[in-house]
Amino acid sequence: MSTLQLQPAFNKQSILLKKIGRVFGRVILYFILITFFFIFAYPFYHVFILATRDYQTIYTNPPPTWIGNSFCENWDTLFQKIPYHLNMFNSLGIAILATATQVFFCTMAGFAFAKYNFKYKGILFPFILITIMLPRFLWLIPTLQMMVWLKVTNTWFPMIVPQIGNAFGVFLMTQFIEGSVPLDLIDAARIDGLSEFQILLRVGFPLSRAGIAVLGTISFVFSWNDFIYAMVMLTKEEARTIPVALSEMNLRSEGIIGPVMLGNALGLIPILIAFIFFSRQIISNMLAGSVKG
Repeated sequence: MSTLQLQPAFNKQSILLKKIGRVFGRVILYFILITFFFIFAYPFYHVFILATRDYQTIYTNPPPTWIGNSFCENWDTLFQKIPYHLNMFNSLGIAILATATQVFFCTMAGFAFAKYNFKYKGILFPFILITIMLPRFLWLIPTLQMMVWLKVTNTWFPMIVPQIGNAFGVFLMTQFIEGSVPLDLIDAARIDGLSEFQILLRVGFPLSRAGIAVLGTISFVFSWNDFIYAMVMLTKEEARTIPVALSEMNLRSEGIIGPVMLGNALGLIPILIAFIFFSRQIISNMLAGSVKG
């Protein structure tokens, strides 16, 4: 048999081996991804399971893996022990307003640092970066004293206003806008007669939607889970957020784990909704970065 006759058979065999290798690689990849999905998703699943269990079945060994029949009982206990509807309203209001204001002002500051040259720019931006390295507890007491002096404790004000110009948000949006908003487009907008603020609204914000989605997700989760500041600033029961209210309920009512888990499960729902809301822009940002690279 000649070499020319053996070459097509060899090529077919090599192509078949490559296809088998690709399929095997995908199977391994999907197996790893599914494994990690179950590892990270199980704690959330376990919270929802414990939310439907009573005290006797929560501490069984092995732990329960399916829903129980104590959901209504835990629901009644939760709303009897704490004003959960007010706590949910406070958490939602604070998280939404904090996210909206932080996204707006951080995007505005990031646009200025990325696209404008002004006096002391080289000093201000490194100073902002330095504040990221400082622990947040460092200015807890001064902030509390200021809020007491302003008489705004037990309101949403101390949970929203101090985080408007978040250093991480300014840094994130500066880096994002610097690479996503071309100067030529800004110059064209100026030629069309737009003011600088109109350029920010009509050019900066639309082209920064992916970065805004990332910052919005981080800001919402951070505001929702904020515990130390909420515990210090919101001392009245009806002014507390969900993390503080559930912690206080857990301390006062020893052994009532089911209602606490139900409160945690209900508190996870807004975070999941926020992530789903921002996920499209986050994924588009990742795809745009991969195509651009």
